[in-house]
Amino acid sequence: MQTANMLLKKIVRSSVLPFAARPGMKKDLFPLSRTLSLSLCLKQDNSCKPSEKLDLDEWKKVMKSGLQEEVSETSEPKELSSLAAARETLETWRLAGKLVPENITEEQLKMFMECPSKSAKKKYLKYLHRKELYKKTDKRKMEEKRERKLEAQEQASKTEETIKSPFRSLWSKTMDKAYNWRAAQSMIFGQPLVFDMSYEKEMSVREVSNTVTQLIQSESSNRKSVDPFHLHFCNLKDDSLYHKEFVKHYRETWGKLLITVTDQCYTEVFPKDKLIYLTADSPNVMKTFDHDKIYIVGSMVDKSIKTGVSLARAKRLGLETAALPLDKYLLWNSGAKNLTLDQMMQILLTLKDTADWKKALEFVPKRKYCGFVNKPVNELKKTLDLINTLKIGKRQEDTRKQFAKSYSKKYKLK
Repeated sequence: MQTANMLLKKIVRSSVLPFAARPGMKKDLFPLSRTLSLSLCLKQDNSCKPSEKLDLDEWKKVMKSGLQEEVSETSEPKELSSLAAARETLETWRLAGKLVPENITEEQLKMFMECPSKSAKKKYLKYLHRKELYKKTDKRKMEEKRERKLEAQEQASKTEETIKSPFRSLWSKTMDKAYNWRAAQSMIFGQPLVFDMSYEKEMSVREVSNTVTQLIQSESSNRKSVDPFHLHFCNLKDDSLYHKEFVKHYRETWGKLLITVTDQCYTEVFPKDKLIYLTADSPNVMKTFDHDKIYIVGSMVDKSIKTGVSLARAKRLGLETAALPLDKYLLWNSGAKNLTLDQMMQILLTLKDTADWKKALEFVPKRKYCGFVNKPVNELKKTLDLINTLKIGKRQEDTRKQFAKSYSKKYKLK
């Protein structure tokens, strides 16, 4: 059979190809479109019809499209089956007591399937579990906060209903009128007290906001006192952060406050010989409260405790400085001796009314001192130094014993 085929090929090459190579004969023998001729013997009806021709290019396109559809149809069920298998593994791990999230999306499942190892999959599921727990706790906290807010609003409404009695409203109106009357009198006859508002550059926005809240508390306590000061807010400019915070808190009542607000310096408003700048960095200790002097308080809340800023400003302006006698009357703990503005206001009001340092210094926070001084300061310092040396000696003895004990064990083991 093979020999017959070889002979047939030689005959075709020797006879047909030279004939086809002639000009004008190539087009008839080799048509442009590639076709497939079906022999009559392959037909079912075995009729003597001419041979049918099919376009090979179209046939290939049809076959390729069919293959793509089959691939897509087979790939989708495979992907769905892999996701279902991943979900089954998650359920088994959850039943086994491992950290698995309750709700997981398809993207997270795909990420879980793409993890290279089992430990990586466990870590990824642990991360999703923690993330879900954080969301649940945040949601629970928000709900609790909402419930507390609603309870507070209900209590406030109940208290408002009780307060809205005619006697209470009349009492509050009369007291408010009395406070305003005292503040108005202090603007004419009262002793001036200056708050220096020139420390905006030394503070952050948050510190300026804290300073303004302290000043608001100082103004309210001064207005409610028996003999209030005439408050002066000096160096306060309209476009400053101080001014914006004041307007934000007071709103419409900012222009109705019974205080003096000016952008001028206090040296331009008052004579220098009457001004005393109160600062904790001053070497001069304040002995008594002078009703003829005008005290200046720096309006600054300093979280980083910048020492010497107010003292340097007072020295540049050539003003007298003073510090509160905290060491004389209080057994001070370690730490800075800076007080808040509302504490300074309470201390100065008490000194003005009573001239008693012990009563005035009760407004100092009790965490900053151990108690009031009853003995002379030198004796107290001696006793404190003795206590500290005894404590240090005891600590040294304990550390020496511990050191010897630990090293004796090591040497015994060797």
